[in-house]
Amino acid sequence: MVMGSKITLRNARRMLRNPKVLLGEAAWQTMKLNRKLSEKDGIHVMDQDWDTLILLDGCRFDTFEKCSWLDGDLTTVSSLGSHSSEFIERNFADGQYHDTVYVSANPHAESLKGEGVFHDIVDVLDWGWDEELRTVPPETMAEATIDAAEEYPHKRIISHFMQPHTPFIGDTGRRITHAGLAGDESSSDDSSSELSLWVRLRYRLATEDPAAIREAYEENLEIALPHVQRIRDSIAGKVVVSTDHGNMFGERMRPIPAKMWGHPPGLTHPSLVRVPWLVMPHETRRETRADVPSKTTETMDDSEMEERLRALGYR
Repeated sequence: MVMGSKITLRNARRMLRNPKVLLGEAAWQTMKLNRKLSEKDGIHVMDQDWDTLILLDGCRFDTFEKCSWLDGDLTTVSSLGSHSSEFIERNFADGQYHDTVYVSANPHAESLKGEGVFHDIVDVLDWGWDEELRTVPPETMAEATIDAAEEYPHKRIISHFMQPHTPFIGDTGRRITHAGLAGDESSSDDSSSELSLWVRLRYRLATEDPAAIREAYEENLEIALPHVQRIRDSIAGKVVVSTDHGNMFGERMRPIPAKMWGHPPGLTHPSLVRVPWLVMPHETRRETRADVPSKTTETMDDSEMEERLRALGYR
C-alpha cells in the first residue's frame, strides 16, 4: 500500500539510533490526530474549470510567485492535503472521472490503479524513471503529457510532475544528499544519512546549508518551468498550473519541538496548503467527453516501488 507509512525493522533501528527524531516524529503524529484537515477547507480540483491541469509537486506559493515567468492570472487556493497521498485520496479516490487522463510521475498514483477512477492512468514513474537523477525528469513528463493529449484528444489531462519535490536535479541540488542516494556517499555509514533530507533538517542532523537547500528547491522549479510552457504551447485548451501541496522551510508548529521541513501529512500550515493557481492564456477549449476505461494500468512490482519511494523521500 503506497499511501500509508511503512514501518520496517531497518526504519525502527534508524529511529532508535536517533532518539530526538523518534520523539519529534511522535509529537507531530500526535498533533495531526487532533488537527484533521476538513475537506471543506480546500478546493476539489476536479470541480474546477480547466482542460489541462499541471501539478508541480510540493511547490510553495511564494517560491512559485518568485521564480515563475509563466504568463497568466496567478491566485492562491487551498489544497486538500499537505502530502501527495492526502491530495490524491481526497480529490480522486471516491470519484469516477472518465473524461480525464492522469499522467503521473508521483508514486501515490499507484493507489488509483484498477479502481476505474480515470479513463486512463499514464504511469510515467514506471517507464520514465531516470536512474542517475533518481526521479522522473520534467522533459519526460512533458513528452508523456503531449503524447497523452494526442492519444486522447477528447479528454481532460492531469500532468503531475515531481519537481520541485526532491531529489534536486540541478547543479546545486546534485551536491545535496537525499537519504543516502545522492551527493556525498562517503557518509553512508552514518545512520542519519539514510533519513530523508527533510527529517535530517528537522532534527539538525543535516550538514547542508539551509540556504543551499532553498536554492536547490528553487532551481528544481526553474528547471521544470520551460517544460510546463512547452505543454501550454503544444496542447489546445485552458491550462492551469498548480500543485498538490507546498513545503515547509523551517517554520515552527507547536507543540512540535523543532523547526519543520518538508511536507508531513496531516498538517495545515499555510506554507503547505496555500498553493498557486495559475490560469494561462488560452483561445480555444478542448471538447471533452466521458468514456468507460478500455484498459487497466498494471501495478508496479512492490520492491521496485519501495526503492523509488525511498529515492523520492517518502520512506
